[in-house]
Amino acid sequence: MSERMAPFYCPYCGDEDLRPSEEGHGAWECAACSRAFQLKFLGLLARGQKRSDSGGAQI
Repeated sequence: MSERMAPFYCPYCGDEDLRPSEEGHGAWECAACSRAFQLKFLGLLARGQKRSDSGGAQI
């Protein structure tokens, strides 16, 4: 099984000082803002499936 790519920056502060967390697979810690977050792959969207507009009025 191949390794997934690491995130390039913190989703909270944008800093690049990230380290893998001991919390488990996909968990990362940001040294700049002291936040921990986890990345998870949910799956692929079905081909041809379109996202619905939220609240777009049609005339």
